[in-house]
Amino acid sequence: MAVPQHKLTLSEFLEWENAQPDRHEFHRGEVFAMVGGRRSHGRVVANLVRHLGNQLDGTPCQVFSESMKVQVADDTILYPDVFVTCDKADLATDTIFRAPTLVIEVLSPSTQAYDRSQKFALYRRLAALREYVLIDPDTRRVESFRRTADGGWTFHDMSADTAMALPSIGCDVTLTEVFQGLDTA
Repeated sequence: MAVPQHKLTLSEFLEWENAQPDRHEFHRGEVFAMVGGRRSHGRVVANLVRHLGNQLDGTPCQVFSESMKVQVADDTILYPDVFVTCDKADLATDTIFRAPTLVIEVLSPSTQAYDRSQKFALYRRLAALREYVLIDPDTRRVESFRRTADGGWTFHDMSADTAMALPSIGCDVTLTEVFQGLDTA
């Protein structure tokens, strides 16, 4: 089914989206088709879910990946590549999450500018969000933005570090683990 050409309400979007075989993001009445990812993207997402999931076992937090919806506001639904929530209401939902603590986006050439700018601006509307991480599998860059006590954001470049530190959830993942499997043919 084609992407609707007229502006939708959130409830109209959710009804339409739930009947689709593909994923779509929603912002201010407009629908945006999600494109298929590359192998490197899928490998990094799988690595993150595995390593974070193992570290989060036995904690009040859980990791989810790209097929789960995050409602940023009454007018916005996004699909983060990876996110962690510790929110009781989120952990009881089946379909829409509203309070991730950590969001990770794995960059691709076609989405990099959007993920760094507009998408980050949208995610900043989430009161629960403490950390936003961008991972570029092509350049092996790992960058994060962490919310400060006054509500601002600080930039941390972890590209030259041995591990990706995620203080928002008390986890570290080595960069070797993040990029595992990318160099195999």
